[in-house]
Amino acid sequence: MALQTLNPYRHAAAVSPAPSPVPHRGHPPPHAVLHLPPRRRLAGGAARPLAVAAAVSGAVNEARRRGVPQEGGEDGRKDTDLATLGNLCVDVVLSVPQLPPAQQEERKAYMERLAASPPDQKFWEAGGNCNLAFAAARLGLNCSTLGHVGEEIYGKFLLDVLQAEGISVVGMLENTNAAACRQAYETLLCWVLVDPFQKHGFCSRADFSQEPAFSWIRKLPADIRTAIHHSKILFCNGYAFDEFFPDVIASSIDCAICSGTAVFFDPGPRGKSLLHGTLGEQRALEHALRLSDVLLLTSDEAESLTNIRNPVQAGQELLKRGIRTKQVVIKMGSRGSIMITKNTISCAPAFKIDVVDTVGCGDSFTAAIAFGFLHDLPAVNTLTLANAVGAATATGCGAGRNVARLDKVLQLVREADLNEDVTLWTELTEGNSLRIEVSILSGMARNGFSENIVAVPVTKVVSELLPMFEAVPVRSAVQA
Repeated sequence: MALQTLNPYRHAAAVSPAPSPVPHRGHPPPHAVLHLPPRRRLAGGAARPLAVAAAVSGAVNEARRRGVPQEGGEDGRKDTDLATLGNLCVDVVLSVPQLPPAQQEERKAYMERLAASPPDQKFWEAGGNCNLAFAAARLGLNCSTLGHVGEEIYGKFLLDVLQAEGISVVGMLENTNAAACRQAYETLLCWVLVDPFQKHGFCSRADFSQEPAFSWIRKLPADIRTAIHHSKILFCNGYAFDEFFPDVIASSIDCAICSGTAVFFDPGPRGKSLLHGTLGEQRALEHALRLSDVLLLTSDEAESLTNIRNPVQAGQELLKRGIRTKQVVIKMGSRGSIMITKNTISCAPAFKIDVVDTVGCGDSFTAAIAFGFLHDLPAVNTLTLANAVGAATATGCGAGRNVARLDKVLQLVREADLNEDVTLWTELTEGNSLRIEVSILSGMARNGFSENIVAVPVTKVVSELLPMFEAVPVRSAVQA
């Protein structure tokens, strides 16, 4: 039966590989994971255009592989481009005769039978925020993942995969609870199940718990605070609430703001449930929405948080509510994407591709938004790159190490075959209540759609994007 790697974001928390009911009373908890490949020096903390970095990138990557320390980070410089908070898990992708039953007790028993014996490693894949980190690293960004990884076989697998991609891991075991069950310290596992009709089901321990997966983490560890301080961007999504208490998430955002670190927040499908969740969840969600520098949502998610159907107007409403918000990015799948700022609305249609698997596309897309933010690219250029990275992922099968590689991204950018729908963009931007300038990426020569709409030639954008990447060595494929 065919296997397909699916998005672990459905359930960021997961089941343990083998139940371990023995508590830690009288036994020390596992040691904290601190797995840091060498850091790359960035002069003055500023992001370098990749064309400038190309001359040394090969040597840096080779040094990382050899474990040779690099300069930077010891004097307060921000030597990490992007740090992700939580959602580090291993997907176990299995073909099954039928999906698990809907009833909770039966699902739990089904999951425990799966966990009784670890499946072959060929069915494992890094999931969750690893997708974003992989895509960002392949664009040349220096990435770090902040979260908990256990010491069992799944944790070792995850660390090895991340290290092979040059991505560091900072663990979160400072605040351990001696009374916690050993299972609470194990690596998050997501059972991704595929039936003969290619329908998908998901099982994780988060399905059966009222508390976060890592409820023993009561405050933000010092190592995580240090890592945030050394990062230019902290990314968090709604699935972090499946792992951490709301106060821990809010503290990470506060730490980023105090450190001068930009905050990216993607509420995801969890946004709607958090909006109607506990008082703590509601407050932390509002905290993230108002204090983030960049918000990323699908059009449906934007509507669920604002009750406004038009994605441009919904984005403007979120921008208006925000205190620090600089960009609201709306992901529209095969139609493209929109970026709303205080003074501009920018739209970019998607690339025409043969879609194989959409899993991981949103994560890949976010990696390019981070790249554009750090390099201060024009909004249309950033969206074009993000659409290309998301599309490159969709042409492959599954997420994890199968997300977009730079050569495929550049191929799509060069071809510049856009899925243009002039009517769509005109209708969406006619709701522009502030009457600010609208820029739309176009593959056709136009004099402008209307008084406030400017067509940006895709040839111009391509000519500006390609030189940033063409000198950068393409990452070799990572073997599973």
